[in-house]
Amino acid sequence: MKVSAIIPAAGHGNRFGEAKQFKLLAGTPLFIHSIKAFLNSSKIHEIVVVVPKDKKDSIHKAIMSISGDKKITITLGGERRQDSVKNGVLVSDTTSDLICIHDAARPFITETLIDDSINSCEYFDGAVIAIPSVDTVKYSENNIIMKTIDRNSIWLAQTPQVFWKDKLLKAYDNMDESIVITDEASIMEKMGYKICLIPGDIKNNKITTFEDWKYAESRLK
Repeated sequence: MKVSAIIPAAGHGNRFGEAKQFKLLAGTPLFIHSIKAFLNSSKIHEIVVVVPKDKKDSIHKAIMSISGDKKITITLGGERRQDSVKNGVLVSDTTSDLICIHDAARPFITETLIDDSINSCEYFDGAVIAIPSVDTVKYSENNIIMKTIDRNSIWLAQTPQVFWKDKLLKAYDNMDESIVITDEASIMEKMGYKICLIPGDIKNNKITTFEDWKYAESRLK
């Protein structure tokens, strides 16, 4: 079974204030930290990195210097994250069975989590790494609490998210292009596909804020 890993790294980093995926973390670009486990994983057949046009050459050079024998493809991103991921899927190896999507801003992913998410697809249409909520969850409108949601049924999605490629492409074909999605699992769910949750790791956090960045730096000292 062949697996293509898609790493969307074409974002502008509006919430962070800059394109954090290219910022040096402990002397190495953040996105490089995020793909190392995929380079080392025997289950990953190829890695597709989706990048902005002005970074394509420099990223290609950086990745090729550490790629070893792993197949690496660099392609350009789209206007939205979902467009970038789709671009990556479309240029992935035509013989790939599974697509494994991982955020470029999650540098602490492990090979174990990658393996667990891939292995689970033997029995399901897809798998999402997630952690159960430990906090009380409130639903609000205009900052007014409308109800409290049972936290026992709430999970916080992470990446990787792994799906059978043919089913993911079918979901793309059937989605409303005007809708902005935050992860590919949402369009798979709308198609009625069965997506399982894989217990993740709180350390597999996404760097979104400056505080997240400082925490990541402290872990790598």
